Amino acid sequence: MGPLKGIKIIEMAGLGPAPFAGMMLADMGADLILIERKADPNKFRIPDCNRRGKRSIALNLKDGKDIETLLKLVEKADVLFEGFRPNVMERLGLSPDTLQKRNPRLIIGRMTGWGQYGPLSSAAGHDINFISLTGALRAIGRKGQPPVAPLNLVGDYGGGGMFLVTGILAALVETQKSGKGQVIDVAMTDGSAVLMSVFNSLYGMGMWNTHHGSNFLDSGSHFYEVYETSDGKYISIGSLEPQFYALLLEKLGLDPEEFKAQNNPSKWTEYKVKFISIFKSKTRDDWCKEMEGTDICFAPVLDYLEAQKHPHNIARETYMKLDGIVQPSPAPRFSRTASEVKFGSRAAGENSEEILKDWGLI
Repeated sequence: MGPLKGIKIIEMAGLGPAPFAGMMLADMGADLILIERKADPNKFRIPDCNRRGKRSIALNLKDGKDIETLLKLVEKADVLFEGFRPNVMERLGLSPDTLQKRNPRLIIGRMTGWGQYGPLSSAAGHDINFISLTGALRAIGRKGQPPVAPLNLVGDYGGGGMFLVTGILAALVETQKSGKGQVIDVAMTDGSAVLMSVFNSLYGMGMWNTHHGSNFLDSGSHFYEVYETSDGKYISIGSLEPQFYALLLEKLGLDPEEFKAQNNPSKWTEYKVKFISIFKSKTRDDWCKEMEGTDICFAPVLDYLEAQKHPHNIARETYMKLDGIVQPSPAPRFSRTASEVKFGSRAAGENSEEILKDWGLI
């Protein structure tokens, strides 16, 4: 039941990318308990993807008795992680030193936007601010238009949640060798900077500039672009390699000699005008019939409801239904220790007594 079966993890309840990281770890089989505030016992369960597979215990962290209960849970845990601002845990009397005195093997994940230290560490912020600081936001957008926020995927979930998961998994491996825990400082600024590493490389090779909408991956080129179809829908083209580009020209009925300057930015606008006209001559479904499954590097641009119905996603069971809503199935996929969703969302405090019994506290 997942490669993390038998690993005990404590998640301090928060918002956004920390719960997402907890979902990933729970999907991989960890026994993950969520520390939440005392709640109304009649509160309904929330159909929240990020709460799936987690049991919930309600504690009042301003109460000495409940703090002691948490510390006893810490003694049994492999990992504790939180997504608070710096020093919030310290003010609760739950500093890393305090926690690791109770359990020297404990891995502590601390995720923030700006990091645990630095001039901005105590300031409020959101994904859009964190990716602004690392160049990620400035790189996304069309020529002559303002940068476009990529939802909150790059900072919160990519630079934050996924780096928290990566750090925890790496620390779990190291602890098996050393027998010691450690603290992981996960900053969304750091993570989003690392996500931009390929563009540092491209810039160093003279293949990238800082003006968005003018590079080959940022809507500047005609061969890596989104095009509108006659029914007001969209398709995506990613014909980067010469052989894929040649196939694209063939399917579009274009003279390869006329469009041979694939990588000459001075020709991109001219070529794109022609592509826009051609792609708008047929519906999205028509283009799917001609191009989907070929080496053109093509896909229809689907909304998240359409995505659930696409034959490829159905074949791979990419989505599942739980708690009355459709949500993504666990990923990645393991050949021997398959991940699975053990159960759906639980209400705050629903499993308090059960957790204390299972973890040997009562």
